[in-house]
Amino acid sequence: MKANETKVDKFLATNETTFAIPVYQRNYDWTLFQCKQLLHDIIETGKNDKTNAHFIGSIVYVHDDVYTASGLTELTIIDGQQRLTTITLIYISLYRLAKELDNQMLVNRIQKTYLINEFAPEEEKLKLKPTENNKEALRHILNSTDGEEFKGYSKIIENFDYFRSAINAENFEVIQRGLSKLIFVDIALDRQKDNPQRIFESLNSTGLELSQADLIRNYILMGLSRTNQDRIYKSYWEVIEKNAKDETLNKTRVSEFIRDYLTLKNKEIPNKGDVYAKFKEKYPTSTIDELELVLTELKSLVKYYNKLTNPKNEPDKLIRIQLEYINRLEINVAFPFLMKVYEDFSNDIIDKATFISVLSTVQSFTFRRFILGLPTNALNKIFMGLYDKVEPNNYLFSIQKSLLQRSGVQRFPRNTETINALKEKDVYNIKPKNRTYLLERLENFQNNEPVAIEGNSDITIEHIFPQNPDAKWKIELGADEYNLIKENYLNTIGNLTLSGNNGKLSNKPFLDKKVMNVDGKEQGYTFSRLWLNRDLKEKSKWDKTEIEERANTISERFIKIWEIPKIDIELEATNDEINIFDAEDPKHKKLEYAIFFNQKLEVTQVAKLYIEVFKQLFDLQPETFFTSEIGDRLSLTKTPETSGLRQAVPISETYFIEANIDNMGKFDRIKQALTIFGFEDELSIKYAD
Repeated sequence: MKANETKVDKFLATNETTFAIPVYQRNYDWTLFQCKQLLHDIIETGKNDKTNAHFIGSIVYVHDDVYTASGLTELTIIDGQQRLTTITLIYISLYRLAKELDNQMLVNRIQKTYLINEFAPEEEKLKLKPTENNKEALRHILNSTDGEEFKGYSKIIENFDYFRSAINAENFEVIQRGLSKLIFVDIALDRQKDNPQRIFESLNSTGLELSQADLIRNYILMGLSRTNQDRIYKSYWEVIEKNAKDETLNKTRVSEFIRDYLTLKNKEIPNKGDVYAKFKEKYPTSTIDELELVLTELKSLVKYYNKLTNPKNEPDKLIRIQLEYINRLEINVAFPFLMKVYEDFSNDIIDKATFISVLSTVQSFTFRRFILGLPTNALNKIFMGLYDKVEPNNYLFSIQKSLLQRSGVQRFPRNTETINALKEKDVYNIKPKNRTYLLERLENFQNNEPVAIEGNSDITIEHIFPQNPDAKWKIELGADEYNLIKENYLNTIGNLTLSGNNGKLSNKPFLDKKVMNVDGKEQGYTFSRLWLNRDLKEKSKWDKTEIEERANTISERFIKIWEIPKIDIELEATNDEINIFDAEDPKHKKLEYAIFFNQKLEVTQVAKLYIEVFKQLFDLQPETFFTSEIGDRLSLTKTPETSGLRQAVPISETYFIEANIDNMGKFDRIKQALTIFGFEDELSIKYAD
């Protein structure tokens, strides 16, 4: 490896050389903000006669004596392409301005020094050789005239348009002086002696932070020959990037897809920032054949990931509807499991009815748990190992059996507790997407003329007993019942409906809302064609009894929609050891023991567990208490007597934390710390009987 301080303009002026951006590099994606910042720095440097240089970071390339067919030396850029491309855009803007100003000498100098290799064949003239999707954009801005549009979208076009508008006859000389002062660390690698991938990982670039997917792509492709790079990229990685995408938001999800894939393979969910490290650990690529085996599986599964993320791409209407429901509920945690089930359906291992039943069971399981308020983090472990429970000859039964056999906070809620929770739950103030999903499915159950509610601004949530009732409500109900409904029933399912006339119905008394027909427009419940309003037509009053009766009717419909599987199973025996993240509320409970880092802790009180966990964490990794928010949350101090702690307990010889908090608070702080340290799977507890 050779490192030198080099001027940017001298580097770009190197004769008969191309700067190749390999296919494994991420796309050019500098934002306008970064372009404005760079141009500002260049202008300020150009104005300042006392400044001889402005440092812009490093450019790392592999110089392994590779020559193109036309005899040009090709340098493979592995870090610095964002800056190198942006500076090239500035030179092209200067070149186009020089043509406008009819400064032919400057036109020739910029073009032949920084932009092209004059004597190379036409297809190899560009000094900068970007990836395929940017090559045409670069050629366009170099050769086109103003007003000639580029077909397609490229950041190169967007950023060039900015530079063309910002660089003018008044500042172009200052910009040229500024460019001549730009310096960088020129790091040339020899593929035979250096490890480009290792060096790439250790770089602290001033550009945009690389995603986990960027790092994985580089890891897979960087060590291959140019021919194999192009083949592997086009055959596999390009397909993965195209499919692992939220097409509605136009947002890549490659990192998330590979995280789900690793979860499926390792039965362990990697932290979002550790996906690359876990991929390398799982697949220490040694031969191209082994590499293609992994990529073949990724390429196969990403087709199903695409449809889970973008249900509109599923052509079958009945399957698409179920995928849309799962998408709206954001049950992404089930994707590792569902990708494999989708693959089995595609390969005719299961039929369509079975596949739809699996999708429906996943919804019932997760939505019933949501109604009860059971912890969502328990779903991680459930779904990452669920596919292993599949029995090919008894496919649906084996999945349903596995879910039904779970107990505690991992359980599949039964009908009675689900109904009781539904009747009491404040469903008005849940996430709007979940609220719409609930009411839309209740409305459209077994309805051959379904009503679209999501995205339909004409139909909104209506409180039958209003949020701000007219004074007549209190007179009709009496003060006690009025206050009881307002405090306990207002936002529950029994008091909510859908209406296209919410504004008209407003806060009026019930009977007025029921028969309203202003200007013959039939706003009242009596005229509604919605199922959710059908029973309101028969009511003559609206009080606590009516709300409870309606809640019963809706609950009966709920358990038909979100069915619990009707199969006979035996509950598995369990010793009731459970991860702290899956444990029930510790209020008024005692422990039998705990297991931390595979060591049994003989603690029977949450308070003692709290102290022991933080003692061990501090002993193991004290610096994290000072570099994360956990130290402040615990009121960590060396001087408890002046810190205001109500109950200071030591976790080391010199440091103390606050212990005067309830059991729920202690659990919250323990879970927060385990998450920060990355030890979520290391603490299990067993409650005493």
